[in-house]
Amino acid sequence: MPSLKQQYQEYLFQRIENHKNSLPRDELLLLGDEAAGELHSEESQFVLTEVLMAETVDRHISKRLGLPSYKKWRKNFSEVRAAQRAPVHWGISSTNPIVHLLPRLEPEDQVLAIGGGVQAEVCLLAAYDTTITFIDGDIASVDQLETRMAGESLSSRFHSYVASLGTWMPPFETAASLVVIDGGTLAHLSTGGRHSLLQQARDVTGCGGVHVILPGDGGATPEAYVSHYPDWDREWTPGDNGTGKTRSMGVILVPPEEQNDIPQQEMPLASSSG
Repeated sequence: MPSLKQQYQEYLFQRIENHKNSLPRDELLLLGDEAAGELHSEESQFVLTEVLMAETVDRHISKRLGLPSYKKWRKNFSEVRAAQRAPVHWGISSTNPIVHLLPRLEPEDQVLAIGGGVQAEVCLLAAYDTTITFIDGDIASVDQLETRMAGESLSSRFHSYVASLGTWMPPFETAASLVVIDGGTLAHLSTGGRHSLLQQARDVTGCGGVHVILPGDGGATPEAYVSHYPDWDREWTPGDNGTGKTRSMGVILVPPEEQNDIPQQEMPLASSSG
């Protein structure tokens, strides 16, 4: 896990880069001219290099944004992170299946998240120090989440990709422990694309891995996709009364051979509907 110093440097980097990206080209060039003028005016014999110029520009931006010193940032970090680990901080209900799984998470667990409708859950999982790979076919969705993660200082173990869902999956050096899928995204794929995507997601899942299908922003019905997991079992979650009369909060799916690894108090199961 990155040290606090490393997380602080990542925080500075993200804030500075986001500010650069928000500036028009003329203003960026002006910043460069100011940095060059400052360096030329110094009595030291520094050679004017691109690295030195970049560092000077970054220092100017940091001052402009009023970014905190490491000491001040560290003082606030614990309080901020504690707030980020509360589901309500992200507008997530206590009956969301992700909340049910939080006690099982370990720092640096590999998480695959698919679709723009699970952005809030991605932020919550990042606050628990997991390593997250997020993919979506919509570049606006990916950009939005990247900005949100940077603003919350949660980007140190976050990777995002714009992908043609069902045809490409990013490489994983470590198998995924948790896969979170937006049911709304699945609903917009062709039958073949949906089948291919879920197969790819299973292929990158490690032994004992868990899949969660959520309604997403579109209010899709996660149960509609359980049939893609014929040899997996559906795990009980809070708020699941088995009647289908209330709006589904999502489903948790686990490979049957891994059931014995789940603590008994967490595993009253309902059979998958196929």
